[in-house]
Amino acid sequence: MYPNAKGSELLAILATLDPASQAAGTATTEWVSMTEFHDLLAIVQTGSLGTNSTVEAKLQQAKDATGTGAKDVVGKALTQIVKATGENKQALINFCPDNFDLANDYAFVRLSVTVGVAASQISAQILGVNPLYSPADAANQAEVIQVL
Repeated sequence: MYPNAKGSELLAILATLDPASQAAGTATTEWVSMTEFHDLLAIVQTGSLGTNSTVEAKLQQAKDATGTGAKDVVGKALTQIVKATGENKQALINFCPDNFDLANDYAFVRLSVTVGVAASQISAQILGVNPLYSPADAANQAEVIQVL
């Protein structure tokens, strides 16, 4: 589509759950606005999972950056990942503005990852895809320290 564009001009790292041994419980990214991108892509990664552990991930929507009216996005939850088949794997969740509850003014999204039973290694990112105004890397979160 854009043969001369660099990947960093088409994708931006908007929010992350940095690699960690996540205790049983839920971790969430910050809320991300859809105002600068046509689409989002959430990436969930697992490493070593604790005994009998599970990992679940879903997208949630809100009306503003503080999470007003937060609720799950219909159809944007992964099938539960289990230790027996889920170590060192990746899962993707695509998202576009049509997935919002637009009738009720939802415009922000976050990723929620829940580890069940025992601590497990996870990481996750939300990428902005196809910026409305190029280049995408101008929207990278502050923790992105280099773009070559």
